[in-house]
Amino acid sequence: MPIPEKFEIKIDAQVLDDLRDRLRQTRWAPDFGNADWSYGVNAEYLKSLAGYWLAGFDWSQQERAINRFEHFRTSVDGIPIHFLKKRGAGPSPIPIILTHGWPWTFWDFRDVIEPLADPAAFGGSASDAFDVIVPSLPGFGFSVPLRTGVNYWQTADLWHKLMTETLGYARYAAHGGDWGALVTSQLSHKYAADLIGIHVSMPVWPGVFGQARPYDLLGPALPDIAAEDLPKAMAVEARVASHITTHLLDPQTLAYGLHDSPVGLLAWLLERWRAWSDCGGDVEKRFSRDAMLTNATIYWATESFVTTARFYAEAARQPWQPSHHRSPPFEAPAGVSLFRNDGTALFPDRSLSNYNLQFLRERSSGGHFAAAEEPAALVEDIRATFRGLR
Repeated sequence: MPIPEKFEIKIDAQVLDDLRDRLRQTRWAPDFGNADWSYGVNAEYLKSLAGYWLAGFDWSQQERAINRFEHFRTSVDGIPIHFLKKRGAGPSPIPIILTHGWPWTFWDFRDVIEPLADPAAFGGSASDAFDVIVPSLPGFGFSVPLRTGVNYWQTADLWHKLMTETLGYARYAAHGGDWGALVTSQLSHKYAADLIGIHVSMPVWPGVFGQARPYDLLGPALPDIAAEDLPKAMAVEARVASHITTHLLDPQTLAYGLHDSPVGLLAWLLERWRAWSDCGGDVEKRFSRDAMLTNATIYWATESFVTTARFYAEAARQPWQPSHHRSPPFEAPAGVSLFRNDGTALFPDRSLSNYNLQFLRERSSGGHFAAAEEPAALVEDIRATFRGLR
């Protein structure tokens, strides 16, 4: 197993200059009758955000903040992996791997890393400390270039080797949201004996996207949806279906446009940040412009959009197969936080039965991006989940 190499995140000035040139030369699509965003991203707001990306956003400032942490690159089974590591400050820190989703990056965990690693410095108990490991998913961010198909259950295999072989932890904890929830749950399915426990901010089912029509999000669930809940379920599906269908079926076609146009890429990401967060239509209530553009710059500069989109296609092309048929399928002790404005958790009561549930908390605010939207709440719930499992 290759020894991880330390590195600093540094985007070449030439890449940033090219980004600005492309922003200046944007050929804007006409937009009308779309003040309510019902046709997609509103041009007036997008132009404002792109203008800030061009003339106000300071990537070097964000780079310095990111490089306050130690970063490493390694290879696991030939797959390039970037990860951040923050050692715990306490009498007996336990290792935890935090896994992000799409359109997240590893940096969405920026506000939970230090409170988890050094709880005493943030008003908590030193006995709750973790060694925090935050990788970029394969093909995302600085885990590039990826030249082979990788999906979420294969990522769980990579993460297990990263934690036990590369980093040498005998047992470890895991947390995730979005794709990270699927990766973390698969760790609980296949490697429960090696896990202290897991925590997810989105409960899931085994084998997601493994059905014959993976883009039909409601189809398999329709028999279980009460008639009075169907309008809500269909409204949620409308918020999430467009990117899933395209990423599953035609990721490469979409990638040609978004790989070439930073405004196109920004619009595709922005649509999801606004639609899936608990922002009430005002995305900046949940994400600062700097936070959004830091993530967009990572996607752009690492040329990773195409492999992030293909992550969906690979989930369908390489369907999940169970490692066992015991119940619950996710056997490790689990904590779940339900952020009630996260519309992707369509049927939490049903999905919770998949877990060896030890801790459950329903949050009255927060959306799909729990770590970025409600970092203090997430830290509190992760600490609570593992306090009795250490």
